[in-house]
Amino acid sequence: MKRFVIVGMLAAAGFAQTPPLEELIGAARLGPAAPGLKERITKTLGARGGTAMWGQDYLFVADSPSPVTISIDQQPAVALSQVEGSTLWMLLAKMRTGVTHSYQYYAAGKPLGARGDAVGYNPDSYAKPGVPRGTVSEKRTIVSKIYDGMKADYWVYASPGVDPAIPAALMVWQDGQGLIGEYSRSRLFTVTENLVYQKLLPPLVHVMIAPGTSADGRAMRSVEYDTVSDRYPRFLMEEVLPEVEKTYKLRPDGYSRAIGGESSGGICAFNVAWLLPEKFARVHSAVGSFTSIQWRPQEKLEGGNVYPFKVRKEPKRNIRVWMSDGSDDLENEHGSWPMQNIEMANSLKLRGYDFHFRFGTAAHGGAQAALDLPESLTWLWRDYDPKKSTQDFQMDPAEKEKPFFRVAITNRDAW
Repeated sequence: MKRFVIVGMLAAAGFAQTPPLEELIGAARLGPAAPGLKERITKTLGARGGTAMWGQDYLFVADSPSPVTISIDQQPAVALSQVEGSTLWMLLAKMRTGVTHSYQYYAAGKPLGARGDAVGYNPDSYAKPGVPRGTVSEKRTIVSKIYDGMKADYWVYASPGVDPAIPAALMVWQDGQGLIGEYSRSRLFTVTENLVYQKLLPPLVHVMIAPGTSADGRAMRSVEYDTVSDRYPRFLMEEVLPEVEKTYKLRPDGYSRAIGGESSGGICAFNVAWLLPEKFARVHSAVGSFTSIQWRPQEKLEGGNVYPFKVRKEPKRNIRVWMSDGSDDLENEHGSWPMQNIEMANSLKLRGYDFHFRFGTAAHGGAQAALDLPESLTWLWRDYDPKKSTQDFQMDPAEKEKPFFRVAITNRDAW
């Protein structure tokens, strides 16, 4: 009898619980007619389907009234199987991990939705037995005076090892609503816990801020993130972080603080560190929008497109920068994301910054950043010593020996 009580207690504590993504993959292995598969897909991925990855197993699910095919990594399209009792179509495949895989669905001879990228997560993106878990707050909301009554939600996560009474290292994330949960695309919490356990990260407080909504109901994301000014840094320093410090003490030195984001959140992160390097000295930018989205010359407002040139011509800041982008990133009226990120990387290199640029093949989105997160956080926080409050960031000697980034035309004739 005692044996069953102990097993039940372990299951209740979560030790014997199978992760929902792993359960979904297991059900999909039984085939499209597996009992309850439709309900399991809908519960885990949503009514329109999506992708699920667990180890080398990749599950692709699309919603269509007509048959669906899929092309993965630009290979010839193959047919998906219809999930019994639904308009969902599925394919379960074994593929490489440690890379991103592009995919495109087709139905009735036409593309179905936009091109996507599936993430072959690395081992530290999976929860491991014996690794302590952190804690995340409920959603909190702040009303900004700096942004004239804008409301913004935020969450606070404390990794294992954070003591509310002792000032902790800090990392702030833009678009924080997409980072909540163990199986968010980036798997931020799991990666943090694994790296803290391995002593590759200090105990960290993550502050995840969602874009705000103005008093009259307008979305404020681009105004906050894409405008090159001190308004968002002031919002962060004067309004958000004082609220966080009512729960957790934070280290005030830039050496102990990082800031990150994707797309417009990436340029926002760089803007904060550029203007306040003494408060944020570590930057994590993925598919950064170093483009002209909020360039308003008639209003004397600069956009992210100016940063490659600011880096080249303005006084050097003492910051460390991780950047990533992909060759299939956006090209529109605001600019070229791949070209601007390459130019940004070359500007950082020209001035001798401590930076790393990862350039893959993914489209606009968080796939490359999610894949790299264990590596990028380790790189960004390397050499961290809690006894110090400053460090002179210098370019890695290995980077000094490398040439500038150059562009080759691969998808058409160069002449």
